Order: sequence, then structure tokens, then C-alpha cells
Amino acid sequence: MMASEKLFGLHATALQLRSQRMMMLASNIANSATPGYKARDLDFAKALDLAQQGGSTDGAISYRVPVQASLDGNTVEMATEQTAYAENALAYRSSLSFLSGRINTLSRALKGE
Repeated sequence: MMASEKLFGLHATALQLRSQRMMMLASNIANSATPGYKARDLDFAKALDLAQQGGSTDGAISYRVPVQASLDGNTVEMATEQTAYAENALAYRSSLSFLSGRINTLSRALKGE
């Protein structure tokens, strides 16, 4: 177990995975008009489980299956991507807040407060 895992628990790993997912969702949104672009997503729970086992999280990435297929082969559905992005951003902020509180607590403890 790494020192950061002892200090911060799963939140450090969760923050990394949320960041990775946010970049993936942002890429989907940015490529919404790119013909043939295939939207991808990260299954957070599966990725966290794989990360805890010390494995690669690549197995948690999958292509999104659209509800309504577009004529140009693009699988990005803006409403789906925007909703997923907003939910992920909220979870990211939650993990960040927890880590910030933990760091503040450790800092006060080191200062003897």
C-alpha cells in the first residue's frame, strides 16, 4: 500500500479516475460534430475496483451505444454527455473537498494545533 493510500484512502485514486473520466467526456463533447467519432466512457466503479487490485483501468473504458444513431456514424449524444460530465464534476469536487479537509487536518496535526 502506498503512503498516499494510507493517508487519503480511496479518494486519491477516485480523484485521478474522475479526472480521467472528465477528460474523456470533454473529448466526446468536443468531437460531437466529428463524423465517425465514437463516444467513450469510463465505468467508474469498475475502474476503481481494477485500480484497487493494482491493475490497469483500460478494461473499464467502453464505447457508448447511442439511443439514436447519427447518419455520419458519430455516437455522441450531447444531452447524455453533458449530464455525465455534470455528475462527474460534482463527484470530482466531493473527492477534492474530502482530500482538502484531510490535508488541512494533517497540516494542523503537524503544527501541533
